[in-house]
Amino acid sequence: MQQILLDRNGNPLTPELKEIQEHHKQHLLETAIPKTSASIGQNKAFYISDRYMDLIASHVHPFYKSAEHKLIETAAKHKNYVLTAAGCVSLNRLFRWCQRLKCEPHAVMITGVPGIGKTTLLEKLVCDWANGKFYQRFSFIFFLRFRDLNKLEKISLESMILQEYPYLENQLGNILKNPERILFIFDGLDESVHEINFKSRHLSHDIKQVENVRAVVVGLAKRSLLKGCRLLMTSQPDRLAGKDISIFKGVLEVIGFLPNESQLYIERFFMNKDISDKVLGFLRENGVLYTFWYNPSYCWIICTVLSKFFKGQPTNNDQKKTLLPKTMTQLFAAFIADVLSNHSPDKFSARSLLTSIGWMAEHGIMNHVTKFEKQTLSQFNVDTASKLLPEIMKEYTRFPEASFSFLHPITQEFLAALVHYIDYSPEKLHSSLERAKSFNNNYGELFLSFLCGLSDVSTSTILEPYLGDLSSDAAKDVLTWLQLHLTWLQQEVTEPETLETRRLLSICFKFFELQNKAFCSECLGLFRCLSFCDVNLTPLDCSVVSFTLQSFEEIEVLGLRECNLRRKDVERFAPALHNIRNIGYDINACLLTSS
Repeated sequence: MQQILLDRNGNPLTPELKEIQEHHKQHLLETAIPKTSASIGQNKAFYISDRYMDLIASHVHPFYKSAEHKLIETAAKHKNYVLTAAGCVSLNRLFRWCQRLKCEPHAVMITGVPGIGKTTLLEKLVCDWANGKFYQRFSFIFFLRFRDLNKLEKISLESMILQEYPYLENQLGNILKNPERILFIFDGLDESVHEINFKSRHLSHDIKQVENVRAVVVGLAKRSLLKGCRLLMTSQPDRLAGKDISIFKGVLEVIGFLPNESQLYIERFFMNKDISDKVLGFLRENGVLYTFWYNPSYCWIICTVLSKFFKGQPTNNDQKKTLLPKTMTQLFAAFIADVLSNHSPDKFSARSLLTSIGWMAEHGIMNHVTKFEKQTLSQFNVDTASKLLPEIMKEYTRFPEASFSFLHPITQEFLAALVHYIDYSPEKLHSSLERAKSFNNNYGELFLSFLCGLSDVSTSTILEPYLGDLSSDAAKDVLTWLQLHLTWLQQEVTEPETLETRRLLSICFKFFELQNKAFCSECLGLFRCLSFCDVNLTPLDCSVVSFTLQSFEEIEVLGLRECNLRRKDVERFAPALHNIRNIGYDINACLLTSS
């Protein structure tokens, strides 16, 4: 039965509006929702709706402060969801009646860490609407990206829409007469250069009124503009920290794949049960990579890297085990090596491009920049004509001019660390180490961990066939800095045998990336009591702590009470248990009762 679209007075849409609506839907399917390659080596493209994997979106409270490490904190939330089966909001229920609020939310905010699937979720929503599946209450959906609005100082809502959808010019006035039938989607508040204050009283009240971008956006949110329309917005959590977003009656956080969807994603990626079973088995044993496979973006990177090992020529299992990535640094080194092997003509070209891109990435990390204008690329001598560049950075060519960002946020941090090994400068390295250490909320922790991980010889050899030798002097400087850093920490500790849990986990992560147990034992020799009590340990935490414990000859006390450990988490400690005299946790009870 064909659905008849009505306006707010209950009258069917005119033939002209029906025609323009169909054109608009097709335009969205072709432009706003990009087709994606299925997997490595498969050129066949598909719409996102064909292979979309369900994501967990749950209600959250307002954000009062930034997370210490967004990806790892989200991993802990994901683990908690799996343990408690907390409420999950379906994609087609974002604007349903809320019993608690006694109303339908007119504005909904969707948040989540980079790569978690916020934009993908929106694209799936638009795709389903355009294909007549969900949200048919809306006659038109306008999908706008904040990054495309960054160069605009003043604009009217009418012009904002027409800039993106110029073919609506003759009918836009009629479309906007029925605001109840319109959904506005604004993607990427965290990418906006405009300071959007949802408490502001400076609002736009008319669709033709020329105002600054923030007045138009806040006007839609506060319903001074097109009262009756619905608003959907996305942002990374950090941009919302400390902001009053009470105008959004629904605030949802995307925290990754549903429990079985990660496995299904991998099965669809490889399209071979034998290979996917081997990959799944390896991931379940590796707490570090397992921690991040909840995130769609990083699950893709993991599959891309592991495909090289499991889809290639048969190799000895012991040999394969030594070659498989164990750490985050090795994972991203293998990912960049795979990119270079497929797209770089020679070592000189690769080293030259990664040097210029690396210093730009480092500049971005030190200044909290993730989007780069074309003139910034010129300042760092990045060759925009290089065939390798699109494999590392994505270009946005929309109005008013091109901008670039790294394909994955962690890739920027990895390349920022790598540049110190391919273009070594002791002064720059020391400055970057100190600046990264001084950032609040552990902002620079992953960058520092990559610097430590690249000092490992087995890790650097992954890249050297494609880049040439990496600096051994940089490796020595990083290890010296880490030793001094630990010395300062020991001097700050009031009780010489203990260390604050947060700092301890950070140190364990760096040692795990180093993969040097002798160095770890030398640095942490004074500590005999390690406590992680009351910390929700992720599989990653368990793996890195276990590695650190194996470096000790003996630990007097290991505190693990109230860590929410499951059987699989406890099993990660198994290689280190013989080094521990007293464990502050009933391990046997956990093994007997936990799933």
